Amino acid sequence: MPRLISFRLAAACALALVSVLSFSAVAAAKGPIADLRVIGKGNKVLAEDSFGVFGEVSVKASPKATCFGAGTGGSGKPAEVTGATALGMLLRAATFTAALKPVLISDHFDFGLALCGLGGSMAGGANSWYLKVNHKNPELGGEVVKVKGGDEVLWALAGFPYPQELALSAPKNARAEQPFQVRVFAYDDRGKRTPVSGATVSGASGPTDASGRATVTLGKPAKLIARNGKDLPSNRAAVCVGGKCPAK
Repeated sequence: MPRLISFRLAAACALALVSVLSFSAVAAAKGPIADLRVIGKGNKVLAEDSFGVFGEVSVKASPKATCFGAGTGGSGKPAEVTGATALGMLLRAATFTAALKPVLISDHFDFGLALCGLGGSMAGGANSWYLKVNHKNPELGGEVVKVKGGDEVLWALAGFPYPQELALSAPKNARAEQPFQVRVFAYDDRGKRTPVSGATVSGASGPTDASGRATVTLGKPAKLIARNGKDLPSNRAAVCVGGKCPAK
């Protein structure tokens, strides 16, 4: 049993390998861009935007990054991180996203940089930073997981076994006070998609049915989100109403 726990801890640390630099949102990005969503403690959405895939940055390992145990904090020395990787993208985003700060990483481990905290959401105990790319768990450290333009990258603070990831599909345009349908799906660790029954969607008249559908009525532009118990909350789906769209 101790060996199994040790293996899981190593796996959690590996999934939290950290890379850095930053492009701002789409307007400031050069080259390919990808979508990033970060979910912190209590399923709070910390960030959801598009960011540049490539770049390099210097990140300082923090002595406060001790969530993996006593004596595992960072050295305080800077580390250079380059390449189009999932963790590089995360820390590029953190440079421009206040909700992701402070970023706490450790260089204590031989396998690379370990992600401990983002925006006050800290790994520790049963919780670690969970990575998915295009709805699948790559089962590799984020420092080696390659990201290309158009990918969907998700980082979430969650316990093992990891919860499902919700995805919300909604029309881009709707008429004021005219009902329309949305649909909610869940992706498991391997990326298998299934409709979700009983999920709540902002603005919906009731929970989703057996096929994952719900009816929404809006009087003004809105960003909709779906939630369902301990599942990771969905993407925010922007719906324009009367020719006007939600603020970014």
